[in-house]
Amino acid sequence: MNKIVLPENVKYIIETLEKAGFEGYAVGGCVRDSLLGREPDDWDITTNAKPLQIKELFRRTIDTGIQHGTVTVLVDKDTYEVTTYRIDGEYEDNRHPKQVEFTTSLTEDLKRRDFTINAMAYNDRTGLIDEFSGIEDIRDCIIRCVGDPIERFSEDALRIMRAIRFSAQLGYEIDNETLNAMRKLAGNLKSVSAERINTELSKLIISDNPGKLRLAYEYGILDIILPELSKNMEITQNNPHHCYTVGEHIMRSVEAIEPDKTLRYCMLFHDIGKAETKTTDEEGIDHFHGHVQLSAQMASDICHRLKFDNKTLAAVKQLIAYHDVKMELKHKSVRRMMNKLGSEGFGDLLKVKQADLLAQSLYKREEKQAELDKLRELYLEIIKDNDCVKISDLAVNGKDLMEKGITEGPMIGKTLAGLLEMVMDEPGLNTREKLLELIDEHYMQNNTIA
Repeated sequence: MNKIVLPENVKYIIETLEKAGFEGYAVGGCVRDSLLGREPDDWDITTNAKPLQIKELFRRTIDTGIQHGTVTVLVDKDTYEVTTYRIDGEYEDNRHPKQVEFTTSLTEDLKRRDFTINAMAYNDRTGLIDEFSGIEDIRDCIIRCVGDPIERFSEDALRIMRAIRFSAQLGYEIDNETLNAMRKLAGNLKSVSAERINTELSKLIISDNPGKLRLAYEYGILDIILPELSKNMEITQNNPHHCYTVGEHIMRSVEAIEPDKTLRYCMLFHDIGKAETKTTDEEGIDHFHGHVQLSAQMASDICHRLKFDNKTLAAVKQLIAYHDVKMELKHKSVRRMMNKLGSEGFGDLLKVKQADLLAQSLYKREEKQAELDKLRELYLEIIKDNDCVKISDLAVNGKDLMEKGITEGPMIGKTLAGLLEMVMDEPGLNTREKLLELIDEHYMQNNTIA
């Protein structure tokens, strides 16, 4: 279990350091992943060589974080971070040490790392260096801080999120002492940047165990990073269509959809407006009128706050806005929705509706599933038949209209839009000959296609 096959470039860097009289080890996540049989995303190397000494040994380097001891070494087309053994000084902002002190001790360097499973080092000459029982915790499937968890989380509050993220990615449990420290110091996450929260949350959400986010609620972390979701966790839904709290429905819907970032975030936020819209009628039935529109807007606000890219933000907001829409089980209705969302977007909407359904009660489940299956059948038929669902699918274009004497830009757009409406009702009209006849009939006589 403890034998690791190092990539040739990593072996080259370590051997170069050793030939010059220094130590060199692969360290951290790449060692952990290799021991687990997973492909590391990148390979980090630690050494007792100082940054300037590292730069002298390799022809191509970048001063990535030289003040903290990190030099990026370029080998072929790949990059590798090589960092000097160090001891971190006092942390003043729950993230950065005021200063770092270089050391010649690998053990001292490993001691400052977050979790035992990330505090192992390896090279072919020495084998595995495991000073803090990382192998034992891998065997026991445990996330545990190196040393005192209060100290580790005080140094960098984001480690609280990382603990849950690793738990979700690996399917591990978090040990009790570490959990208690997370609860105690959760408030320190307020000082962590939105970008760093986003990175950890996204890795958690697309993991094999996104439901581990429940831990974030249980230990007070959700109150800091997603207070809007936290408010929903215990909101009851006394309604035939539901059998869980809003929060549990959300968690189960996230677990029910494929590990795609946009789809998972859509499910995470799709009912987030329910806490603000809940009403109870005279018969004791709960309703959430207007929650779809509010959830879409709240999702947009959260995505802005967490610095999401615009593409993801727009897609999440759009899917939420349409996730509860009722459609006639007819080709023309599906075509019109495909026109609004795009073909791929409509396919995603079907996935969202399916996940939403699976997280509801069994009330009318068969009937709802039959309707969803029919929508999917209609959608696939439209794709198979290559039906026209957008203006660019029309058999005519603006040039054809100009040849007919329609020269004003707005009128060209209006005419094409009118033709599309006709074609979405009757796909057989989408031939150049028939569309030109429609232009003659409607535009040339009535000066409008609408």
